[in-house]
Amino acid sequence: MLYIVILTPKCNSNCWYCGGFEEDMMPEKIQYSVEALRNFVGRSSIAFYGGEPLFEMDKMKEIMDKIPAERFILQTNGILLGKLEREYLERFSTILVSFDGRREVHDFYRGNYEKVLENARTLKCFGGELIARMTASLETDIYEDVLHILSLRTFTHVHWQIDAVWSHYSVREFEKWVEKYNAGIRRLVKFWIGEMLSGRIHNIVPFMGVATAFFQGYSYPPCASGFQSFAISTDGRVLACPICPDLEWNCLGDIHSGIKRGVEILDPCPSCSYFRFCGARCLFFNRERLWGDDGFRLVCSTVKNLVDSLLAYRDVIAKYRERLRYPKYPNTTEIIP
Repeated sequence: MLYIVILTPKCNSNCWYCGGFEEDMMPEKIQYSVEALRNFVGRSSIAFYGGEPLFEMDKMKEIMDKIPAERFILQTNGILLGKLEREYLERFSTILVSFDGRREVHDFYRGNYEKVLENARTLKCFGGELIARMTASLETDIYEDVLHILSLRTFTHVHWQIDAVWSHYSVREFEKWVEKYNAGIRRLVKFWIGEMLSGRIHNIVPFMGVATAFFQGYSYPPCASGFQSFAISTDGRVLACPICPDLEWNCLGDIHSGIKRGVEILDPCPSCSYFRFCGARCLFFNRERLWGDDGFRLVCSTVKNLVDSLLAYRDVIAKYRERLRYPKYPNTTEIIP
């Protein structure tokens, strides 16, 4: 089990594609005691999330000192990483750093390319997963940006999420970009397979996660939100997913009284032939059709293109099945972009 602890909704970045949390969604600081959190999560894994969780570094360290979690995970924009002491860095199993690809793309979206890369490169002591977590939006060339990250030889893995549904651009703009994105995915899969056949396996998370689904399949979103992964807001609410704390269906209980209900995956996803590969992609996407049916189908087309591109090489992938199995434990990667 994974509990995603939102340390604060505050952030020290102003990313082009991010709406952040509205002020009234939750308090700026945790309102419950660490003891209450410990009683609720037990020895389950804990991921620190924001906002920017390192704004609340002291609270994070207190939690790490007082709760014997199976694993600790950190999702950060990387700006403050250099301030975290080695003794705490070494205790993380996974650190995800927001990093969007080539310098010009990263700086267009969020800035601080050099600072974030410098901080990531100083994590020599870190023996866990160091994941470059991209957001793929209108300026992204998925092939070029993923290859750039691989060329840096800094991150152990690369992952991305598509900027869709609650974006500040139109469905039609997204539709034009999807054509280029899907072509880039097909090209990237060919590169990945070619490298694999040459003895080099690149840890591209969406590819590894879908490859894993070929042999075991998903029955719910691969991020496990609402099933094996839950978020805890600063006021102690238990959420299925950390990104939409204001939605009624997303609030499942609180840390004092426990989880009171589950969350259901809605049609058409469970009856779709691609469901075992994507698990409905994402709870928010499955339940909130902000772009209507056309937008829903458009985002689905990116998933189907990803799956089909990899299925074309199923026999090759089968030979490396154990090496590609991912994730080994819930780590906040959504798998399906």
